Amino acid sequence: MRIVFMGTPDFSVPVLESLVKGGHEVIGVVTQPDKPKGRGKAVLMTPVKEKALELKLPVYQPNKVREPEFMEELKKLNPDIIVVVAFGQLLPKNLLTLPHFGCVNIHASLLPKYRGAAPIQWAVIDGEKESGVTTMMMAEGLDTGDMLEKAVVPIDPEETGGSLHDKLSVLGANLILSTLQKMEEGTITPIPQTEENTCYAKMLKKSMGDIDWTMDAFSIERLIRGLNPWPSAYTRWNEKTLKLWKAQVIEEEYEGVCGEVVYTDKHTILVKTGKGTLSLKELQPEGKKRMEIDAFLRGYPVEVHTIFERSC
Repeated sequence: MRIVFMGTPDFSVPVLESLVKGGHEVIGVVTQPDKPKGRGKAVLMTPVKEKALELKLPVYQPNKVREPEFMEELKKLNPDIIVVVAFGQLLPKNLLTLPHFGCVNIHASLLPKYRGAAPIQWAVIDGEKESGVTTMMMAEGLDTGDMLEKAVVPIDPEETGGSLHDKLSVLGANLILSTLQKMEEGTITPIPQTEENTCYAKMLKKSMGDIDWTMDAFSIERLIRGLNPWPSAYTRWNEKTLKLWKAQVIEEEYEGVCGEVVYTDKHTILVKTGKGTLSLKELQPEGKKRMEIDAFLRGYPVEVHTIFERSC
């Protein structure tokens, strides 16, 4: 197939590589404009642009895909299909209907559940037992198009947002080849999405990581994993931010207030929550590197009755 590929972040890169290795003709790669990042505000290419240039593919970076100039360029390319993976812009109707086979999206959830911007992280935070990817025909609504194929993976008890991200990226890269082959052969049947069991995976914000210690220990532990590596979970200690990267639930209850350190030794910090207790395993003091609990306690002794607090 003659394919125009649209994607921007790391998650999209394996799919682009898979299309090329799978023998498809990628005639154009569309990604978001380069943006300044970091303290030095250096202008950085998107991960998809970096890969496209490495593969010697033509790159397009319109500010908005609905711009008439870009639409004219797209018509000249005359793609059979447009494959979209985490592109970052809504596509207008005249673009969705331009290719013969339409536009196919790879979404990182088992639709119709977890429509929206952050399905990977919310699946971990909500304690789902499995996740996966769905290929679907794109429609004007947000992630509401007809489903084509799904691939499922179990969510490991220690799964993080980052580890699930990487698994689903590879899974989507494999699934798209199957979907495209069946579309070309005319052997695939689109399935309309229902509105049952749908939920919106809202965009992540840094403020989400501010731990509310009145929550139960299981919910806090999942939040820590789901927000790893970004935006990360954190608390306030000694008037500074303390990031939490890993924890374990202890169902035993202790006397004290929520957020209080109820037990500590050279290898352990136990914190009381709204229900249950959290054993902290990996932390990061403000301005320092991540460290295991033993290393942390060697440099930062914590006393019983210390209170971890919210930032707000």
